[in-house]
Amino acid sequence: MAYQKLSHFFKDCSWISWGIKCSHNNPRKYGRAQTDRWISKTTNVLPKTRWQHITFTMPDSLWPIFWFNRFLFGLISGIAAGIIQELAAKKNIIVGIFTALHTFGRDLKRNVHIHLSVTCGGIDKNDTWHNVYFPSEVIKRMWRHRIIDLFRNEYKQGNLTLPIHYSAESDFNKWMRELYEIKWYVYLQTPSDNHKRNIEYLGRYIKRPPISEARIEKYNGNEVTFKFLDHYNNTIDHITMSVFEFIASIIRHIPDRNFRMIRYYGFLSNRTRGKMLPLVYKAIKQDVPKVIKVIGWRLMIWLSCKKDPLSCPNCDIPMQLRKVYYGLSPPLLMMRINEMLNSLK
Repeated sequence: MAYQKLSHFFKDCSWISWGIKCSHNNPRKYGRAQTDRWISKTTNVLPKTRWQHITFTMPDSLWPIFWFNRFLFGLISGIAAGIIQELAAKKNIIVGIFTALHTFGRDLKRNVHIHLSVTCGGIDKNDTWHNVYFPSEVIKRMWRHRIIDLFRNEYKQGNLTLPIHYSAESDFNKWMRELYEIKWYVYLQTPSDNHKRNIEYLGRYIKRPPISEARIEKYNGNEVTFKFLDHYNNTIDHITMSVFEFIASIIRHIPDRNFRMIRYYGFLSNRTRGKMLPLVYKAIKQDVPKVIKVIGWRLMIWLSCKKDPLSCPNCDIPMQLRKVYYGLSPPLLMMRINEMLNSLK
């Protein structure tokens, strides 16, 4: 585990507290904190209207190709959103969309898919709101066609790194034809105007890590056993793997630095939301929401544990920040701690 920051707090009673912040993306509590922050920031921003949640999947033979060609991860969210925007444009409206890219399944294996949420209505050029229906079969055909087109175009430009059995043009074209002939699954949930339910659904998927700590059932030092829900059989299954296999199964899903897993489109895009969201609120007769202050880590800990992390356990007086060290490995952390303790003697 990588350590990013070491903070040293002190109080006049000589009590010393060390806070270590981890830079890893996956710990359960970190993921939960990020989800809570996102929900608190987003609850009042999203229009209180009907939403539909759509999951775009693809055949499993395509999944490994993304790890050989990581630039593809950055293209498929726009393809999914573009399909919905095109259907909305035929009705002369602009809808609100955001997407979350997932690269994992519940069993931690590769499973590239897009979670997309869209308003079941949009605003026209006269700032009037119109409801819209999204046909599932049309979306499925468009998704299949555009992902296959993406692969074909990137192959023609020589941008794809492929396994040896697909490297020949004839083999690649045969593979693409086979993919076009099979059924692709796009799951459209029933639209919902329950704002609380919509936010909870989004929060569950937006900041979800590959695995939560609660799913890990056994660890003996050499092997890890975890459970997962098998959607096909609707049963709880278990997987046991070595520690190194388990770690590898997790870290392969860590995104590249500065990669945006969550993306916004339509009137929710960062470029247009400042201008368009007030018009949307007016069109659906929703009051302009007040800005909610994002909950900080100190308040989060207090709300969860009823204990102030910056309050001295010895005298109950708020501690002061003494010094911060960045980018230290565990051995250097211990060295700095010993140096600080010796200086206080």
